[in-house]
Amino acid sequence: MSVHRFSSFDGARLAWHEMGPVEGRPLLLLHGLFSSAEVNWIKFGTADRLARAGFRVLMLDFRAHGQSEAPTDAKAYPVGVLERDTSAWLDYLAISDFDMAGFSLGARTAAITTAERMLEPGRLALCGMSLAGITDHGAGTRIPDFVQTIDSYGSHKPGTEAYMTQQFLKTNKVDLTAARALLHAVTDTSDTALRAIDVPTHVICGAEDIYLNGARELADAIPGASFAEIPGTHMSSVTKPEFGEALASAFG
Repeated sequence: MSVHRFSSFDGARLAWHEMGPVEGRPLLLLHGLFSSAEVNWIKFGTADRLARAGFRVLMLDFRAHGQSEAPTDAKAYPVGVLERDTSAWLDYLAISDFDMAGFSLGARTAAITTAERMLEPGRLALCGMSLAGITDHGAGTRIPDFVQTIDSYGSHKPGTEAYMTQQFLKTNKVDLTAARALLHAVTDTSDTALRAIDVPTHVICGAEDIYLNGARELADAIPGASFAEIPGTHMSSVTKPEFGEALASAFG
């Protein structure tokens, strides 16, 4: 595996990781919130499974995540910054024929860039995310809760959802100022645009994921989309071998 960096649309230095045969079909992977390419795709073998399937696996570390730069100036986080970063990354890679998959925040980003015609993947996989989570993040995701968790960081009691988020932030060494700014930059796409996605789409979700029902709604909303249920919760499903198998099957 190799690690690289590029300058995004505003000069921010972002990291990306590559695994698999260079002649393989490019597969872009976008990780979840407060995670990284390492945690989401590499650590538990998903990237390796896809590389063994013959894909050139390309994994971005979002701004303020992983090995990418984490600027603390709010001006570095305009609304839609993740979508712009992903588009800039693809421009840098200079590839036009590719597939794309995202988990949670990464699924939102993959869906929005596709629905808004910023990117044109050949095939798409949206994992661990719901219909409402893409069209109305204020009501359909826990992003407002995450802002509150950051604002009261250090005060959360063990056993609570906020404490689990706090520990995840700590474990992944997330800069809290950068994370707060990023959360305020999250955008949505319209229900109409989402339902107009016309590329083969696969929706994958854990059987105990809080977004399971909404993920089924997402699959129903996108014309021709398939749905696959895998073991695990929102946090644990990415650690299961079934996650990589489901993606390999979706893109097989």
